[in-house]
Amino acid sequence: MKILVLNAGSSSQKSCLYSLEESLPDTPPEPLWEAHIDWTVAQDGGILTVKSNDIKQKITVKERDSALKVLLDTLVTGETKVLDNLNDIDVVGHRVVHGGAKYNQATIITPEVQDAIADLIPLAPNHNPAHLEGIKTIEKILPQVTQVAVFDTAFHTTIPQPAKVYPLPYEWYEKGILRYGFHGISHEYCAKRTAQILQQPLESLKIVTCHLGNGCSLAAIKDGICVDTTMGFSPLEGLMMGTRCGSIDPQIPIYMMQKYGLDAEKLNKIFNKESGLKGVSGISADLRAILKGISDGNPQAQLAFDIYIHRLKTAIGAMVASLNGLDVLVFTAGVGENAVILREKTCEGLTYLGLQLDLTKNNASPVDENIATEDSPVKVLVIHTLEDWAIAIKARSQLPES
Repeated sequence: MKILVLNAGSSSQKSCLYSLEESLPDTPPEPLWEAHIDWTVAQDGGILTVKSNDIKQKITVKERDSALKVLLDTLVTGETKVLDNLNDIDVVGHRVVHGGAKYNQATIITPEVQDAIADLIPLAPNHNPAHLEGIKTIEKILPQVTQVAVFDTAFHTTIPQPAKVYPLPYEWYEKGILRYGFHGISHEYCAKRTAQILQQPLESLKIVTCHLGNGCSLAAIKDGICVDTTMGFSPLEGLMMGTRCGSIDPQIPIYMMQKYGLDAEKLNKIFNKESGLKGVSGISADLRAILKGISDGNPQAQLAFDIYIHRLKTAIGAMVASLNGLDVLVFTAGVGENAVILREKTCEGLTYLGLQLDLTKNNASPVDENIATEDSPVKVLVIHTLEDWAIAIKARSQLPES
């Protein structure tokens, strides 16, 4: 079975193709083909990078509405060809950032599902339009193929009401203002992978997963389901991130509007694009640049890192409280998987849990392994998140049994 995965964002389009047998392998396989369009690197278009058959090529793409067709053509033509015909694709799985409260699992895309994704554009203006663009393009090119939406919010629909409902007048909850949570595909994958690595039933573990990239969130997972998370109504809430401020006093934007005459558009730009590591450091949203700034003696870089760690530790503490204990702490995504010093400094602040980090293991570029000491009652795992693989599995699950 050939499964195409499309992961569209506001500034990029990531794609891959998996070939699966009837039984799933114990460990995720390498995709047959991978492609990535970056719309931020070219002045008048984007750069498509394709990898397959040990071949890597780059193609300039001009228009967004035709770029996906160019991307798909590399599956069946040229040195990156892996299919004889696009009709060999059995199912297309789309990552969809926002599914609202309605969708709690992967869903075959129908006109009704497309309408729901469109209705949620105000809650995910940077992502849901790109998802719809990809869905409609596939409809034109492969009208007979089954398309499946895999929602980033679905994993968090299990959060109980005390954690889900904001302490506003109840009518606002009825109007849809509630904690939705994001990064759910990654959090769910890492929880299941944790159980595999430790060879323990998922339902027996209390897990906090730390998805730390440019966007950051935590999830508290108990009995195999999510019971709390740091992102909320939007991906702005919670942890300090690359360019997002995370949780702040809600009086701050009101004050900024009243005192400095800022409007919603300007506030949105400040809080989502100009804050976080970038805003405090004045250097970059990239933690690697922050760490270099620290080594160069930049006090704002040091402050940005210290705030990041402080907020991460306190948020982990909140997730542990929701779980009433902790068996496993998981680090994942670009920062979580690669920033040795971040894992070290975070774990230094969690010794009250009995957690003990093995510094040698932490320094050794760990992947899918426990980096706690042998006698630590809390395991610490570094897991390479594979959202695309998780999407592929969920997309396949929606097809009828042959």
